[in-house]
Amino acid sequence: MLKNDAYYMQLALDLASSARGNTNPNPMVGAVIVNNGVIVGTGLHRKAGEPHAEVHAFRMAGEHAKGATLYVTLEPCSHYGKTPPCANLVKESGVKRVVVAMKDPNPSVAGRGIQLLRDAGIEVEVGVLEAEAYTLNERFIHNMLTERPFVVAKYAMTADGKIATSTGDSRWITADDAREDVHLYRHEMDGILVGIGTVLADNPSLTTRLLTKEGKNPVRIVLDSNLQTPLSANVAQTTEARTMIITAKDAEESREQALVAQGVEVIRVARQADGLDLDAALQALYQAGVTDILVEGGAGVHASFFRQQLVQKAIIYMAPKILGGAHSITPVAGPDVTWMRDAIDMEFRTVDFVGNDLRIIAYPKK
Repeated sequence: MLKNDAYYMQLALDLASSARGNTNPNPMVGAVIVNNGVIVGTGLHRKAGEPHAEVHAFRMAGEHAKGATLYVTLEPCSHYGKTPPCANLVKESGVKRVVVAMKDPNPSVAGRGIQLLRDAGIEVEVGVLEAEAYTLNERFIHNMLTERPFVVAKYAMTADGKIATSTGDSRWITADDAREDVHLYRHEMDGILVGIGTVLADNPSLTTRLLTKEGKNPVRIVLDSNLQTPLSANVAQTTEARTMIITAKDAEESREQALVAQGVEVIRVARQADGLDLDAALQALYQAGVTDILVEGGAGVHASFFRQQLVQKAIIYMAPKILGGAHSITPVAGPDVTWMRDAIDMEFRTVDFVGNDLRIIAYPKK
């Protein structure tokens, strides 16, 4: 690996990440073209359906692309979609070397774009900052491999692991900075999911409210086995944001008709011993265009997703407060387990401060 490969790839990754939340269902991709140590072109994929990162970079570079090195965070595509394959553009550009962070995760595509370039006599190196590229596009990779949304469990808790008092009061555990951070995540994701208990107790709007810019509202998703969502509930008012209710196949038909009349979409899945068939729900949501979901609870909903191994990532905010109490509510409820060996093992990736609160990014261990 050349001395500056990681440096230029990091620039490409930074470019790609600036479009977070805008490219779904496509990946975030960045590209940098370097000729004799000078950056002559940069680009990123800004939005699904728009030109890919390589197109923007080559437009900027023009004739300076000849003999240059292209750094790109994801293997150039080799198939026709809404835009022509980028591998052909790279092949015809005159670059002499291409550095790729990671292969395309789609099993039917992976490696084809790289091989096309190598067959054209272009030197190709793969794997520079691969782990960083994988984390950047973890949602897209999960989508390609499972055809399910990428599920992120999010909750705020006290330092002794409580999300509410015994009466259900939870306002506010964290301070303003952490709550603003949550709204940024809402802005970046396709869907936000809660259970009917949260709707009945709090009547949340589940919209995005950012201080510095206009936020994108995610699809509001409610797990509601018996269609108890009131027609007057904020989530049942669909002028501001789309709402989807996941319910049981045997839920009352007249309740569905009343909700649909207000613009609510209803998805029916089978009941299981411990609730709704969540995997079937995720499959239906993905088919409806929801590529990632922020699960905001409550505790029973979190338990169902964790115990069914449907969580890919957790965002945990910890406030410097002690609540105590034998009946205070914990983030993850569900049946009691007997042995510590039955715990769900997590890996803490990052721990940092958001204002005075801690933010922990964790992943279930495979």
